[in-house]
Amino acid sequence: MSWLDRMAERQMQKARLKGDLQGLKGEGKPLPDRTADAFVSPGEAIGFRIMAEAGVLPEEIVLKKEAARLIAELATLTDPAARKAMMAQIADVQMRQAMAEEARRRFLRE
Repeated sequence: MSWLDRMAERQMQKARLKGDLQGLKGEGKPLPDRTADAFVSPGEAIGFRIMAEAGVLPEEIVLKKEAARLIAELATLTDPAARKAMMAQIADVQMRQAMAEEARRRFLRE
């Protein structure tokens, strides 16, 4: 066990003895299933969780939802010209989503 692990354990034990870890939100409930986040780093997962608890969605998530909505709408279109225009709109939203994801990754690397 590293010195950092020992220090973290000591701090948790102190909090437990003082009763600071009782009555917390979700106490006694199983941890949420996070297998869908397997490709997200722990740091990114924490950031996403903090934003979700604050009711804020990252731009890339908003764009992902918009792309899904447009794809569902595309399935209902029959006019070739309307389908072509919708596909161009989907491509634009997906490109902006990819740019937002890349910007986040670069920000976290620096």
